Amino acid sequence: MALRPMRVDWVATPPPGAYQRRDLGRPRQDYAGPPSYPVPPRWGFPLLAWRWPTSVAVDADEPVDSVDRVQRLARTASHALGLAALTGLWAAGSEIWRYVLLLLSRYGALSESTVGVSDAMVVSSSIVMLVATAMAVVFTLLWLRRARRAAASAAGYAPSRSDTEVLVSLFIPGVNLVVPGSVAAELEHAALRLPVDARPRPSRLIRWWWGLWAFTCLFSAFTIAWSFRDSVQAMADGVLLHAVADLLAVAVAILTAVVVRRTTTCLLPVDPSTFRRMRVVGVKDAPAPELRTFRAAGSPR
Repeated sequence: MALRPMRVDWVATPPPGAYQRRDLGRPRQDYAGPPSYPVPPRWGFPLLAWRWPTSVAVDADEPVDSVDRVQRLARTASHALGLAALTGLWAAGSEIWRYVLLLLSRYGALSESTVGVSDAMVVSSSIVMLVATAMAVVFTLLWLRRARRAAASAAGYAPSRSDTEVLVSLFIPGVNLVVPGSVAAELEHAALRLPVDARPRPSRLIRWWWGLWAFTCLFSAFTIAWSFRDSVQAMADGVLLHAVADLLAVAVAILTAVVVRRTTTCLLPVDPSTFRRMRVVGVKDAPAPELRTFRAAGSPR
């Protein structure tokens, strides 16, 4: 004997006390205002304040919005390079002051306090400059790593050198004169979304930075080699050479900050508001348009 499933009807009724009893015998003639709920409604949106959506990283190594990470690192690297430039100016001023004191010492003895202050300024400015330069190098390399990845993602092809090869090439004498400029040119090529089969042609800014970088490295090596000479005139010339080397380092830091800002701008999405809208102001030597044989409904006669 087959059993048939029983039919169950669900009936929803309000909870006790939700509605007050009303006198239905006498109709209400006056307006009692807008309708109201006897109990708080249990439907609607959650009681949350509006907030901007946050980006959720799919991978810990590759965030979704890597261009924003590059932009933040670019600001940090620019600030570190600016600090290195300021400390370089301080070091150069200390060396120039020492050279001026050497010139004045030819006409008489200098006070012990003046020489002590000069030596303290030179030593302290050199230490602070080395620390600031190390910080600037670290943040710039971190930016370079992120920028190369973002440029490769935007252009669709990977760079020719790995991050390890670029890092090692900076510490090899002779190679560090060529590879940094080549890496900057390749990064600019990829940031501009140029094809992979085209040869990278560095811009004027990259060429100036490349030449200044190579000249500063060679001049710094020459200054270090000059400091091993022990004659009085060589020591005096060494003070002036150190001042020039510090000024060249300041120029490299400032130009590097400009390169970082410009390359980061190339990686950012294009803002449509920056384009100029074109409009037709006149047509010359164009054939006359054909006139319609009928008039559209509703058009003025």
